Amino acid sequence: MSIYSAAAPSSTAQAHRIHEAVVTVLDTRGEPLAGVEVTVEQTRHAFTFGNIGFDFIGIANGESTSNADERLAALYTDVFNTATLPFYWGRFEQRRGEPDTLRLQRTARWFRERGVALKGHPLVWHTVQPDWLLGLPLDEVERLQRERIHRDVRDFDGLIDTWDAINEVVIMPVFDNGENAISPLARARGRIQMIRMAFEEARAANPRVKLLLNDFDLSTAYECLIEGVLEAGIPIDAIGLQTHMHQGYWGEDAMLATVDRFARYGLPLHLTETSLVSGHLMPADIVDLNDYRIPSWPSTPDGEERQADELVRHYRSLVAHPAVEAITYWGITDADAWLGAPIGLVRADGTPKPSYDALRRLVKEDWWLSPTNTITDEHGRVAVSGFSGDYLARVGDGATAFTIDPTTDRIPISIPSNT
Repeated sequence: MSIYSAAAPSSTAQAHRIHEAVVTVLDTRGEPLAGVEVTVEQTRHAFTFGNIGFDFIGIANGESTSNADERLAALYTDVFNTATLPFYWGRFEQRRGEPDTLRLQRTARWFRERGVALKGHPLVWHTVQPDWLLGLPLDEVERLQRERIHRDVRDFDGLIDTWDAINEVVIMPVFDNGENAISPLARARGRIQMIRMAFEEARAANPRVKLLLNDFDLSTAYECLIEGVLEAGIPIDAIGLQTHMHQGYWGEDAMLATVDRFARYGLPLHLTETSLVSGHLMPADIVDLNDYRIPSWPSTPDGEERQADELVRHYRSLVAHPAVEAITYWGITDADAWLGAPIGLVRADGTPKPSYDALRRLVKEDWWLSPTNTITDEHGRVAVSGFSGDYLARVGDGATAFTIDPTTDRIPISIPSNT
C-alpha cells in the first residue's frame, strides 16, 4: 500500500522535493506483518520556511503575557520552522560591554522548545552600529568587530548555528547615508577582507556554523563580489538574496532569472528577506526604500488579495527551483513592521490576512502529509511519498520517527509491534 502527500501526484514543478521511503512493520520476532493499520504523518519540512522572530522577544522573556501575543505565536509556529533573530550591533550592545545576550538566548530557547530553528542576523553590517564605535582608530574598530563576532557566535553555539555573517557588502565601503565606523574600515581593508574577517572569526568560534553572504544588491556587482570571495578561498555556505518588494512583485520570470544567475555558483540560495505589501505600492522613483517614510500605510482589502496571490506565486516558483534552500519572509505582523509598511501576513489587530491563509495552505496542506491511515501489503510494507522532511509512523502503541530525503529513497523503516 502507498501513502502520498497532497503534493505528490500534482506538483510536478516541486517533484525534486518529493521522495519516498518504505515503512516495514515487524513483529517481535522480526517478521513482517501483513494487513496491519499504519498511521503516517509529517512532522517537519526539510525546506526552510522562515520568518523574523523579533516580535517574540518580549513573550519569551516574560515581558509580555498578553493573549494577543500567544495567538500570534500560535499562528507563527503553525507555518514557520525557522526564525531570524536580531543581532544589530547598535541595539544588541547599546552600551559597550553590555550585550543583550541573555534575552536573546532565552528567546532562542523559547523558539527551540517549539520546534523552530534559528538564524542570527547580522554579525557585520555598516548600519545600526553602536555610537561608541565612532571616532575610534580603525585598528580598534576592527579588533572590536572581530571580538563581537567571536563572542556572539560562541555564546549562541548550539542555539543559533546559522548566521548572516556579513550584510550588504556591495555598498558597504561607499555607504554615505549617515556616519558609521564600519564603512571606513571596509574602505581601508576592502570588501573581500571584510568578508574573510567575518567568516574566519565565526568559524573559529563555532566550526559547525553555517554562514551566509547576504545582500540586497542583486546586480552583477554582487556576482563579481561572490566570484572574488570564492577565488580568495573563502568558503560560503549559502548565498543570501534579499527581495523586499515594496514597489511591487517582481514576477516569476524576473525572480527565476535572478535565481538562475546566482545558482551557477553551485551553492544553496536563501531568499533571506522577502516582503510584499498589502496596501498601496511604494512609488517607483524611490531608490532607497528607507527614504519612504509616511505617517500611515494601511492595509487594504484589494491589497490583501493582491498580496496573497503574489505570495503564492512567489513561493511556488521558488520552491520549484532546486537551488533554493530557504525562504524567509520579513514580518509576521503589520504591528511595528519595517518602514511601517503593511507587509505582515497578520493584521495589526491580530487577524490573519488572506496571505497567511494562502501560505499555510501551501506549507501545511499542499506540501504536507497530515495523519493518514493505510494497511501494510503482504510483505508488511507501506510506501510513503512526500516532501523532504521528518515523519512519524504509528502502529498500535508504537511509533518510529523517520526522514524522507534523497538519501533515504526506499530505505525500510522497522517498527517493532505487538500487533
